[in-house]
Amino acid sequence: MNPRLRLTILRILALVFVIGISIFVYLIRDKAEQLQGYGYLGIFLVAFLAYATVLLPAPGLAVVFAWGSIFNPAGIALAAGAGAALGEISGYLAGFSGQAVIEKVSIYQRLTGFMQKNGALTVLVLSAIPNPFFDLAGATAGALKMPLPKFLLWCWLGETIKMLMFAYAGASSLGQIFN
Repeated sequence: MNPRLRLTILRILALVFVIGISIFVYLIRDKAEQLQGYGYLGIFLVAFLAYATVLLPAPGLAVVFAWGSIFNPAGIALAAGAGAALGEISGYLAGFSGQAVIEKVSIYQRLTGFMQKNGALTVLVLSAIPNPFFDLAGATAGALKMPLPKFLLWCWLGETIKMLMFAYAGASSLGQIFN
C-alpha cells in the first residue's frame, strides 16, 4: 500500500475515533458519575472519560476535588492523572488526523513554536495548569508527530501535578466544612 494512502487512512480512522469517543462520553456523562463508587479505578475511569472528549466539557476536576476529601489525595492524583493522560490521546489523535484543520487556528502557530523548541516542557506546563488550550496542545503534539510515549509521559506528569493540587484542595476545604 502506498505510504501516503496509508497515512490518509490512519488519519481518517483517528478522526472517526476521536469523534466517536467524544460523542460516547457526552451521551453517558450522567452515568459516568456512578463510576466514582469504584474507588481509585472509578476515578481513573472518570478522568479518562472526561479527558477523552475533545473540546466538550466534562466534570473531571470537580470529581477529583470532591473525592480528594474521601480518598487519599495522592492516590486520587495518581489514578486521575493516569486516566487523564490516556484520555488526552484523543486530542493527540485529532492533531495527527486533522493537521490541515488546526494549522489555520492562530494559537496553533504559537503552540507549534513552543512545541518545536521544547515540546516536553510545553506539554508538562500546559497539562499541569487548568486551561482550555490543552486539547489544542495535544493536537499540536500529534500534528508535529511528537512520539506518543514522550507525549504520554509528560502529559501524565503534568496531569498528576494538577490532580494533586485539586485533590488536596478538596481534602482541605471539604474536610474543614464537614468535620
